[in-house]
Amino acid sequence: MTFLPDHLADLYDSTQVLVAAYDCFDRLRYANPAFRAAFVLGPGEELTWAEIMRRNHAARRGTIITAADFDAWLVSTLSRRGKVPYRSFETDLYDGRWLLMTESVSAAGWMLCIASDITALKADGRDVRQARDRAIREAQTDDLTGIANRRFITARVDDMLAPGALGGTLCVLDLDNFKYINDLVGHLAGDTVLRDFAARINGLIRRKDCFGRVGGEEFVLVLPQTSPEEAVLIVERMLSVVRQSRPLPQWPDFAYTFSAGIATGGPGTTFSDLFGRADRALYMAKMSGRNRIQVDGEAPPAVMAARG
Repeated sequence: MTFLPDHLADLYDSTQVLVAAYDCFDRLRYANPAFRAAFVLGPGEELTWAEIMRRNHAARRGTIITAADFDAWLVSTLSRRGKVPYRSFETDLYDGRWLLMTESVSAAGWMLCIASDITALKADGRDVRQARDRAIREAQTDDLTGIANRRFITARVDDMLAPGALGGTLCVLDLDNFKYINDLVGHLAGDTVLRDFAARINGLIRRKDCFGRVGGEEFVLVLPQTSPEEAVLIVERMLSVVRQSRPLPQWPDFAYTFSAGIATGGPGTTFSDLFGRADRALYMAKMSGRNRIQVDGEAPPAVMAARG
């Protein structure tokens, strides 16, 4: 997809700086030759970032990923990727290069990636800088599921409610009858269910959205610039996907569901107020039969059982 003016495209085509743009669904829409060479992409290939990482990791090329469990690393990284307007970090490639990479995200959710080769720079502080980056990442990650934790989620809600922001919707998601699940299949299997839920929901969110675990079987979905009506449609799809999941091979008939409470806020709303209203809506969804959605301010008869 070409969307650059000719003179700018010529500059990007000739530079050794890596330049790429991903759309709001994290699919590559532009990459200059330097980027395509580094990540072994053919002309015109428009894979998602996750597809690029998976293919290159299997072939031991592109970015070096040292995690023992690639899938867990991917879930964890996707839960935080593109959720802040700008970040920079260092990474190394199998071809021996060391890159300084920046990610800039637009209000529409598109991401511009620019990377420069810093292999020749003094390397004395690399280990320290990577240790710092790992510490930051771990401080923002839920240990069990690998997705964002309460700290990271709270910061994204604060961003959504900040002066000048456009507000949005907060959804509190809670697995139904989770204590019964633990009693039925055991706590280790219950942990598997939590990880399955996190991975499935995380795979359905948009770039601008953020999903994380805030404790136990309770999760939060942050939907900036999203109306309650749009949020209901998004969560209905999630309900349908989760209903179809069979995460325990040893119990092939085991299935689970969740309930959701939805509330909307804008600048001037506090995290506590918004979360409290969404949590009360969740309670109403549970009391109305579970496996459904309740929007803050709607009477229980108006609760919409999700289709599917």
